[in-house]
Amino acid sequence: MLHYMDSPASSNIPSSTTSEAWNCRVDSFDVDGFAAQVKDLDPGYVIFTLGQNSGHFCSPNSAYDEVVGTTPSKLSRRDLIAEIADALAPGTKMIAYMPSNAPANDVEAIKRFGLVPPWDGGAWGLPKPPEGSLVADERLSEFQKKWERVLAEWGERWGDKVAGWWIDGCYFAETMYGGKDEPNFTSFARALRAGNPGRILAFNSGTDRPFERLAAEQDYTAGEVSTNFPVSNKWEPMFGKTDGMQTHVLSYLGDWWGVGEPRFSEAFVTGYTELITGLGGAMTWDVPISESGRIPPPFFERLRCLSRQFV
Repeated sequence: MLHYMDSPASSNIPSSTTSEAWNCRVDSFDVDGFAAQVKDLDPGYVIFTLGQNSGHFCSPNSAYDEVVGTTPSKLSRRDLIAEIADALAPGTKMIAYMPSNAPANDVEAIKRFGLVPPWDGGAWGLPKPPEGSLVADERLSEFQKKWERVLAEWGERWGDKVAGWWIDGCYFAETMYGGKDEPNFTSFARALRAGNPGRILAFNSGTDRPFERLAAEQDYTAGEVSTNFPVSNKWEPMFGKTDGMQTHVLSYLGDWWGVGEPRFSEAFVTGYTELITGLGGAMTWDVPISESGRIPPPFFERLRCLSRQFV
C-alpha cells in the first residue's frame, strides 16, 4: 500500500498546497521507475491512494469538480492511477484507495457535497451541533448520491485497469448504508463496480472491527491493524470463516501510514507474512513513497526479502 498524498494520513490540518503545486508533484511521478521497483518485488497487487482529507486527488474527475466548483480544480490533470495500472499490467493488479466521505479538511467540499453529519463532527472536524438539534436525514442521502456519481466516473473510465477498491472511513456503516432503500451499500457497491463488475471491494470501519463483513457486497476484509496483530493461536478460527470474504490483514511498516523508518526487522516481516498467507490470508504492508514515485531503500529491502522468501 502506498499513501501518495500532499499531507500526512489522517491529518486534520487544512492543506496549504496549491492546485499548481499539486499538479507539479503529480507530474513529477516517474511511473516507469515506480513500475520497475514494483515488478522487482512482484507483489501481485498494489493499493494506491487517490487522496484523502486535503481534497487533492491524483486523478481528474468532472463529477467532483461539478459538485465542488473550486477553480482551479484541486484534482490533478494527470490520471496517475490509470498510468500506474497500465505500467503494472498484467502481472500486478491495481487497487484504489478512497475515503467513504468528502475530504475532511476541505470545508468548501464538505459544504457542497452536503456532508453534515448527525454526530459531533468527529473526523470531519465540524463543530458539535446545538443541544437538541436534529439532522433530518441521518443517512446523508444527498451526499451519498453525489459521492456515488464521483466514484462511478472514475470506475467507468478505468474499466478493467483497476481491479478493486479499499474504502476507508466507514465508521457509521449501519446508519448510512444499512437501509433497504437506496442509497445504501447496494448502490454504493454498484457505483464502485462501474466499468468493471468484477472489481473487488473492502469497506473499512477502523481497527476495532477489521475482519467484519459490513456489506453483502464486500469481497475481502479491510484488515486494518496497528499494534494488535492477529496471531494463529487467537485468530486461526477466523481464517476461512470470514463469511465468505478473503481474509486480508493490513498494517504500516513505518512509524505511521506512509512515513517514518521501518519498525520491524526482515525476520518479522517475512515470518508474519508467512504466518498469514500460510493460513490462507493476504498480507498488505504500507510503505512510504517519494513525490517522484520511489519506495525508500530501507523499505524496499524489507519488501525484497518477501519476494525472495515467496519465490
